[in-house]
Amino acid sequence: MDSIDKLILNEVQDGIPIEKNPFKDIAIKLDITEDEIIKRINKLKQKGYIRRFGGIFDSQSLGIKSTLVAVKSKDVENTSKIINEYSGVTHNYQRKDDYNIWFTLMASSAEELENILKEIKERIKCEDIISLSCVNKHKVKVYLDFDNKG
Repeated sequence: MDSIDKLILNEVQDGIPIEKNPFKDIAIKLDITEDEIIKRINKLKQKGYIRRFGGIFDSQSLGIKSTLVAVKSKDVENTSKIINEYSGVTHNYQRKDDYNIWFTLMASSAEELENILKEIKERIKCEDIISLSCVNKHKVKVYLDFDNKG
């Protein structure tokens, strides 16, 4: 990753306008073409520096309810398979802990969220399941320091 790549990453994480030429302002600022920005972003993604490049919406402001769920399960494979059947599950991952499956769940209301959690709990027959609703929301940004080392 060179200094231009780092500058591009610093710029795009603050948001990209939804318009015909979304990289135009960044291209002008960095004195490169929009095509070059797109090529570099794709290359960074291919190399694994970027996992995902896409829009993020504020689910709370849209009225969507969400929670992080921790599960104690002896049958990780089957439990994960059941959890993944639900369209409101956005992430599902395994951890090396007593609570070994974690997932996020979104629904259109608190009541729907609770009903889905109740159904999941009944279906997976787990040892324990806890819902960890968001109290404070934080957005972490990483700004890359480039010191002419490339």
